[in-house]
Amino acid sequence: MIETKGLTKRFGDIVAVDHIDATIKDGSVFGLIGTNGAGKSTFLRMLCGVLKPDEGAVAIDGKEVYEQMEVKSRFFYISDDQYFFSNATPAEMMTFYSTVYRGFDKRRFHHLMKSFDLDERRKINTFSKGMKKQVSVICGVCAGTDYLFCDETFDGLDPVMRQTVKSIFVGDMEERNMTPIIASHNLRELEDICDHVGLLHKGGILLSRELEDMKLNIHKLQCVMLPGTEPEDMTELDIMKVERRGSLCTLTVRGSREDIETVVQSYHPVFAELIPLSLEEIFISETEVVGYDIKKLVL
Repeated sequence: MIETKGLTKRFGDIVAVDHIDATIKDGSVFGLIGTNGAGKSTFLRMLCGVLKPDEGAVAIDGKEVYEQMEVKSRFFYISDDQYFFSNATPAEMMTFYSTVYRGFDKRRFHHLMKSFDLDERRKINTFSKGMKKQVSVICGVCAGTDYLFCDETFDGLDPVMRQTVKSIFVGDMEERNMTPIIASHNLRELEDICDHVGLLHKGGILLSRELEDMKLNIHKLQCVMLPGTEPEDMTELDIMKVERRGSLCTLTVRGSREDIETVVQSYHPVFAELIPLSLEEIFISETEVVGYDIKKLVL
C-alpha cells in the first residue's frame, strides 16, 4: 500500500503539490485526474522518488521511497516524456533493466516485442511516439514490479493498442496483483479500467473515492416541472448546477438515487429521469464547484 502524508512540492513561488494525504490500495487501478497544472506529474514523480518532497513523505508499506533503492525496486515509472539512453535499442534497454529489476522477464519481453511488431535491434530514437510508448509499457510490465506508475501512458497509442495495453494491465493484476497508478487527461480512457480515482486541482486533492461510489453519489436529473414550480424549489436536494432549455431542466445533483427520486416525485413533475454521469461529467461538475468553469474560460 502506498501512503502520502502532507505531501508538498514547491517550485519557487509555485506550489505544485499542496499537502496531499492519499492512500493507494494494492491490487486496484488508481486513476489520477486533474486540471492542467494540477500537479499530477509532480505528484507521480514524488511517488517514485524522482523528486524530493519539500514537506511530507511517501511510503510503501511503511517504508519511505526517496533514495531507498530497495523500495524503488518495487515499482516502474513510465514518464510522459519518454527517455531512453542515446542510440539505445530495445534489446539494450532490456539488458539495462535486467540489472535493475532482478525479476525482469526476458522471455516475455521478446514475446511482447514480437507481438507488437517492434524491432528489438532498431534504435529507439527512430521510433514514432506511439512506438516509444509501447517499448516503455513492455519494459514496465516485464520488470515484474508490484507497482506501475504511468504518466499519460495511453497518449499517442492507437485505439487497438490502447485496448491491448489495458488487457495486459488487467492480466498482470489478476496474475500477480500488480497495482497501476495512471495519470491522464483522457478521462474516458480511465473510466473502463480504474477502480479508484483521485481528483487534483491546484495542487490539492478535491476528492479521492472509489469510482463506483462516485458515480452513485452524483447524478444528472432531467425534468419538466409543473407550471409555477422551479427546480430550485426542491430545497431538499443538493443541487450543484441547473441548466434550462425551454421547459426542460437539467440538474446536476449530489446524493443517492433513491433519495433524489423520492424528493422529485413529491413535486409531481410532468417528466423526470435520472441519468448516470460519466467520469468526464463528474470531473467538470466537481471542478466547477471550486471555480474552474468552462463558461468563464470561453466568454
